[in-house]
Amino acid sequence: MKTINRHLWQRFWSLAAPYWRQDEKWKAWGLLVLLIVLLLGQTGFAVLFNEQTGEFTSALAARNGARFWHAIKYCLGLLAVAVPIYALYYYVRDHLGNQWRRWLTSSFLDRYFKDRHFYELNANAAIDNPDQRIAEDINTFTQRSLYFLLIGIGSILQLVAFSSVLWAISRELVYFLVLYAVAGTLITVYGYGKVLIRLNFRQLLLEADFRFSLVRVRENAESIAFYRGETQELRQVKRRFAGAFGNYNQLITRQLFLNLFQYGFSMLTIVLPSAIMASRVLSGELEVGRAIQAAGAFAAVLSAISLIVDNFESLSRFAAGINRLDTFSKVLDDLPPGRVASGGVIESVEGARLALDRVTVQTPNHERILVRDLSIAIEPGCGLMIVGTSGSGKSSLLRAIAGLWYAGSGTIVRPRPEDLLFLPQQPYMLAGTLRSQLLYPNKDLQVMDAELLEVLERVNLPGMAARFGGLDVEIDWEKVLSIGEQQRLAFARVLLTRPRFAMLDEATSALDVANEASLYRQLMATNTTLVSVGHRSTILKYHKRVLELTGDGQWQAQDAEGYLFNQ
Repeated sequence: MKTINRHLWQRFWSLAAPYWRQDEKWKAWGLLVLLIVLLLGQTGFAVLFNEQTGEFTSALAARNGARFWHAIKYCLGLLAVAVPIYALYYYVRDHLGNQWRRWLTSSFLDRYFKDRHFYELNANAAIDNPDQRIAEDINTFTQRSLYFLLIGIGSILQLVAFSSVLWAISRELVYFLVLYAVAGTLITVYGYGKVLIRLNFRQLLLEADFRFSLVRVRENAESIAFYRGETQELRQVKRRFAGAFGNYNQLITRQLFLNLFQYGFSMLTIVLPSAIMASRVLSGELEVGRAIQAAGAFAAVLSAISLIVDNFESLSRFAAGINRLDTFSKVLDDLPPGRVASGGVIESVEGARLALDRVTVQTPNHERILVRDLSIAIEPGCGLMIVGTSGSGKSSLLRAIAGLWYAGSGTIVRPRPEDLLFLPQQPYMLAGTLRSQLLYPNKDLQVMDAELLEVLERVNLPGMAARFGGLDVEIDWEKVLSIGEQQRLAFARVLLTRPRFAMLDEATSALDVANEASLYRQLMATNTTLVSVGHRSTILKYHKRVLELTGDGQWQAQDAEGYLFNQ
């Protein structure tokens, strides 16, 4: 079993390489070179400090005051230069890590929002908690990557610098050191590697699920309270915490045995160098100070070549994070799940009208046909109402028209995205101002305040701006507005943006008949063509055609005039 194997390195490099090869590469490499220079300075000072430690120890043993105080003054001079170098090293390291995180996060966010991957991932069971992978795993990846890279380079420099010192004092120590470090590394990697990486990977998943369950409770607090579902929610949250707790117990048990080995491995180095050199010191062949210097060099070289032993716990967590981030990256680069050609794909064509040609809509996993061989054209000004029993595929058909679902066959001709606006039953409330709510998703649309206030009155929300402190006050609108108010606000967006087609998925379900009629009449007075999913006969008169879905994949289309519900 190889813990840090070739596949892990390939995953690491596929994540790390773009930053060092693309637009910010010169800045990144410049900072890395500066860090290596600072590491060289640190290593040089470490050798000098080790040398002076031996020097003033020998001076004390010889009771030579002049020699001792000269060594102390030299050490203080070294400190005056070394301290700024050490401080600057950590500043540059953290600055480079932060810059790398910014770049990599931006790259992941661009791909996450491209082609609506954020929506597609909901159907992908392989990717849990994408928000955590972007917010936390990327930060851990960049910081830990730099940390391990730099301690690796530092270990090489330390190995070269102190090996010569150690070789000049005691070759026996060098031979013993190599055997000791190799044996410790092999035991650590082969004895603890696979299990610790697996447990760390699972811990990241379980902790993320636990946090997500708490977030869901906070976001749906009112619904849970209405249902009095707190007992069941508490049971689910505790179950997820129990999973994280149990896995962590296994992890710390395994870590106990690793710690026993690591501390024993490390503590022996306090005794072994002295034991190996004792005869030479006792015989007077070697000064006490030189023995102290050799022990310091031994510890430095052992630290350099025992990198895996000393950092294995962190390396195992780092490896688990690499796997999570690499899986996420590969999914973002692949085609969305609904576009798998082997299962059939609905083709999209941009045109001046909205039409479906022999369209078959399936569930994303191709397990069920919702609508079969549908052909219909929605001409401008000729609204279409889609009706049918619950589960017959009405909302799914709108998803296919929107381009969210691809599973199936046939062709959908649709106008440009900016000419289509969808109003779901539960409107989306942007985190922002009332102005941004009204203009969403057209943030660059220039509309005078008077017009915004006038539109609010038209959708029967008079005084809303004054009630909440104006158009530019930021509030959690989803919490302060009722569903009915949110639906009327969504209609205000349509009246402001005036799209060529508006797709309404039971967009007035929380409104009374009078408010519904007022909003539909205002939309009819514009050039917007309506495509509505609904159960109420009261909105039938605002459409020219009716498409009825029967629930078994069949459908029928007819004129709205004369159509009877529940016939």
